[in-house]
Amino acid sequence: MDSSEALEAELKKLIIDELVLEDLVPEDIESTDPLFVDGLGLDSIDALEIAMVLEQRFGVSIGEDAEANQELFASVRSLAAFVTENRTR
Repeated sequence: MDSSEALEAELKKLIIDELVLEDLVPEDIESTDPLFVDGLGLDSIDALEIAMVLEQRFGVSIGEDAEANQELFASVRSLAAFVTENRTR
């Protein structure tokens, strides 16, 4: 498992733990699946919770740009790429 796969696995676990998705395990989430609507079915409150935990855990700052955030939260893979590029911890 390379570092990007390890980060994706960690993010899947964080999402499951933070949002208390008790019926899921990390292996149930494909890294490229959408997080909202057709994928995991998350909503804007879930995105806010994920953003807060990413800021706490990795020191990344997520801005207010709705269009940029839509791309950022598109999938676990896009979140992992953002964290890799912006992490301070």
